[in-house]
Amino acid sequence: MKFSLKLAACLLLLVASVSAHSVPAQHNPKEHQQSSTKSSLAPSSASKIDAAKEADIRRLLDLVGTKALLAQSFDEMIKSMRPVLASSLPPGDYQGKLIDLFLAKFTTKENMQQFLDLAVPIYDKNFSQQEIRSLIEFYQTPLGQKTISVLPKLTLELQEEGRKWGETLGQKAMMDVLAEHPELADALNAAQKGSASTKQ
Repeated sequence: MKFSLKLAACLLLLVASVSAHSVPAQHNPKEHQQSSTKSSLAPSSASKIDAAKEADIRRLLDLVGTKALLAQSFDEMIKSMRPVLASSLPPGDYQGKLIDLFLAKFTTKENMQQFLDLAVPIYDKNFSQQEIRSLIEFYQTPLGQKTISVLPKLTLELQEEGRKWGETLGQKAMMDVLAEHPELADALNAAQKGSASTKQ
């Protein structure tokens, strides 16, 4: 149960991380058709999208380098998932191989294509075809091309700064709460001492 909960949390973080990047892919109609047939994740609404609009959406996703962003997000999440998986599984010689095989399966091109297929109806729902075409035009301009090239680095820097900010904010909030409630500080100290003596 502990393992499944931690794994579910990791997967949720992955989806959130990838979604924040607006990640998309190159359009290969045959590959897309095969992926949709294989995958139960493929949205049923995808078949209702106008074919010309879907082509524009896939062109936009390809233009902004969604595949590269998705691969980057997967890589970052794998770094976080590996230690969580290792601490969640029972110890044993099998562990390293199992984790390696799981992560390799988790990050296959087919799984990435499934996510890209899921992005199409979301773009369809939130943008008109004219808006999609306007975005394509923008990303073909010098500023649009710069935005595409800077976005991965910018995202990493923002994530790192956000992590540092969150840690600092968390530490300050905890210190403030303990200062305002000395009885909780005493209880925490007692619990820490009890835990240390138990381990010894």
